[in-house]
Formats: sequence, C-alpha cells, structure tokens
Amino acid sequence: MGNKPIIAGTIFLGAAIILGLVFWLVREKDGSSEDISIPMQPEIPVLESKNSLTQNPVPEVVAQDLDIPWELVFLPDGSMLVTERVGNLVRLRNDTEERMIISGVEHRGEGGLLGMALHPDFENNGFLYLYLTTAEGGGLSNRVERYVFDMENNVLSQKTAIINGIPGAANHDGGRIAFDPDGFLYVATGDAGRESSAQYTDSLAGKILRLEDDGNIPEDNPFGNAVYSYGHRNVQGLAWDDEGRLWATEHGRSGILSGYDELNLIEKGKNYGWPEIQGDETRSGMEKPVAHSGASATWAPSGAAYRDGSIFFAGLRGEALYEYEISENRITEHFKSIFGRLRNAVSAPDGSLYIITNNTDGRGNPKSGDDKIIKTGSF
Repeated sequence: MGNKPIIAGTIFLGAAIILGLVFWLVREKDGSSEDISIPMQPEIPVLESKNSLTQNPVPEVVAQDLDIPWELVFLPDGSMLVTERVGNLVRLRNDTEERMIISGVEHRGEGGLLGMALHPDFENNGFLYLYLTTAEGGGLSNRVERYVFDMENNVLSQKTAIINGIPGAANHDGGRIAFDPDGFLYVATGDAGRESSAQYTDSLAGKILRLEDDGNIPEDNPFGNAVYSYGHRNVQGLAWDDEGRLWATEHGRSGILSGYDELNLIEKGKNYGWPEIQGDETRSGMEKPVAHSGASATWAPSGAAYRDGSIFFAGLRGEALYEYEISENRITEHFKSIFGRLRNAVSAPDGSLYIITNNTDGRGNPKSGDDKIIKTGSF
C-alpha cells in the first residue's frame, strides 16, 4: 500500500518522457523542425482534385532516371538544362543526357545544387546562374555563382561569385533563383533552422534577396543591402504574373500539427511574419499569406510558374500540382498521388507546363524510372 504513490509517480514520469520523445520525433515535415503553436483558423479548402491523366494531350515523360532533379531551364536551341541536387548539371538534348559536375557542391540534407537561371540576354552573353550549398569552415553556407555556358561545346567557364554567405543547413536552404521582368536577380533563402534570423533585415536567412545581374545591390532596395522582403521560413518558388507582381511559395511549420504552407504576394520591404504569425493570424507590420494550406493539410510547396491567370506550384508532401486561380481566389490540385513528390513546375517557351518529380530525395517512394521530367497536357 505504501509503495503505490511511488509506483504511480514513476509510471506518470515514464509516460511523460515517452510522450515528450514522441512529440520530438514527429516534429518533422520535409526534414525540418520548430516550435509548434495551436492553429488559429480553418484551412483554405482545395476546390477539387482533378485526375489530369485525362488531359488531351496526356502527360508525357520526357526524361527519367534523374538523381534528385531540382531546377529546369530551356535553352535557345530547344534543349534543357537540369540541376541534380547531388551536384550535377545535366543537359538533355536529342534523347541524350550529358552531365557536368559542379565543383564545391556539398549535398547534405536539403542542400546541394539547387536553383538555376539564365540571364535575360543569355543568347548574347551566355550567363548561367547556379545556387548551391558549400561546406566552409566545417559549416554549411549557400551562394550564387555565375558561369559562361558554351552551348556548342557544353562547357562552363569564368566562374564568378554573385553572392556568398547565405546561411546554410541540412534543412531550410531555400534555393530558387529567377530574373524579374526588369532584369533583377531574385534569390530565395531559408532560415537555415534559425527561426529568429528571418526577422532581422541584416541577415540573409529567411529572405527574398534582390540583386543586379553582377551581384551589386540595387539603389532602391529597401534596407540598403540585398534583402527585398523578410520574415520567411523557407521560400522555394518564385513567379511573376502578367501584371509584374511577384508570388512566392513558402514551407509552413513542421511537427505534430504541420500545415500552414503559404502562397504569398511579395512587396518590397514587407515582413511576412515568420516565426511570429502563421495562417490567418495578424500582427501590425506583418503580412499574412494570400492562400495557405490550413492547419491539417500539408503542401510542402516548391517551384512555381505563372500561366493564364493562375499560379501553379509543385507539392512535395502534398504530392500534387496546385493551381491558384488568382481572380477566383481558389485552389485546385492536379495529379494528386499520381506521380509522387513534385519539386517544380516550369513554364516552357511553347506555353506548356513541365513538372519535376522528387521521389529519390530520401523522403519519397521511388517508382520505376524516377526521378522524371513530365510534360503536362492542357488544363
């Protein structure tokens, strides 16, 4: 009888420890972790799920057996360049694959060879930009490099650093880069697991950066440095609509509750709230997203493209291509659970839309031929 309080206390303590361990272990979505907060608002519903394999024409696999492909650009001759996160730049032309190894790439977790962009005047200057993770001084950091790409001989030369010192980690490396209609280079970064850094405008972590094509700081940047917007967790998609407005996809919280992935309309100098607000929460001086996944759904959104009044963006854990119809303020999902994890949505010069799978990234279930580049039909 006298031992019952001790036994009960021991059982209670053991249960608390086990519960704590379970809570810690599940604080992961796409390999990241952070404090969990109670959801404040219901999710924005997905209007409908469309099995787009009924499209005419039907989706077509144009490349397969790729190793964690991340970005895709189209060259003037009709061939394609693809980055593989492990550190390869792959040229796809005439049903062949030609690989170039990019030196200095550290493939660790979500880091590696990530974003890529062609200079707006690429046909004349041959400038190709790459975003990559490197190991420096025992730690990780990210940078953007510029090369001259000789298309005829498939050779990269004249490596030039455009921006260095972007905080890196095994998770939350951002990585998307793109030129806007005015010729400025935008760079999406993650908070590298240090949440508070997203709120400091003197840090490059958790930001969207804006640079001139040579890496110089534009005179009208809001904080006198490379930072264009801040308060971001992990931006992986950038797209401009036909009015010249910038849209960005962003990974929301991770953990036992997950959810609150975002689609944001980006304006210069604005604070997008991470880690202070999420979902429909508001705070003075902070912007809430145009659309979010809600508390119970996870998109894990990545690459984005604008087409015919809609922002299309790829979902990793969501395993779908999401379409946000701007004028209707509604979301539709395509290819749900058909192709697995999707890393990118890319608009081709002929107006078609390409998607990239990422089932070989360590978090998916690879199928025969993964990973693939798929040309979709019309929507």
